[in-house]
Amino acid sequence: MNIAIIGAGNVGTALGEHWAANGHSICFGVRRPDDANLKERLAHPNADIKDIEAACSDADIVVLATPWTAAAEAIAAAGDLSGRILVDVTNPLNPGLQGLAVGTETSAAEHLAALAPQARLVKAFNSTGAENMRNPDFNGRKALMLVCGDDDNARRTVLDLAAEIGFDAVDAGPLYAARYLEPFAMMWIHLAYKQELGRDFAFGLLRRDSE
Repeated sequence: MNIAIIGAGNVGTALGEHWAANGHSICFGVRRPDDANLKERLAHPNADIKDIEAACSDADIVVLATPWTAAAEAIAAAGDLSGRILVDVTNPLNPGLQGLAVGTETSAAEHLAALAPQARLVKAFNSTGAENMRNPDFNGRKALMLVCGDDDNARRTVLDLAAEIGFDAVDAGPLYAARYLEPFAMMWIHLAYKQELGRDFAFGLLRRDSE
């Protein structure tokens, strides 16, 4: 598939590296595509760098991997997203990691879906750190990745992309579940920083074998 990743931070880069290695065509959409350091850092035979609108123009999937404060601007810069899968990786964090700017009566994902109503928005890849995007294996157990969205086909596509990376990809249902998924991400952040657990951990889902 052709996958555009808006943003070239740690999470977007980790996802892009995995998918490029698996044969997908990756294009990073950034504000300064001619930046030499960025080109060197993102170099891969299956990856390219363009401005945001150009990166999204031929994409089957657009991954929004910017800070929350830049998300609306990035969507506007992406141009026409009609029919495309838009994967929201953001978390609506307050400055200093002091909680969430959007509460459980709505979600950042639902806000962004309203900004791109013709896109098929899916929430995913927001609930753990970039290190776990690079390696979701924990001694043979897979880190959990919850995925939600209103479009069934779009959600299944993103579940497949998460499983391809090595996550235990779990269908969390409709997009309103992002109201729970974003606070779930805040718990990972709280444990990592406030409780000083560090970043080398992930959540998992235990399943009891049926008898």
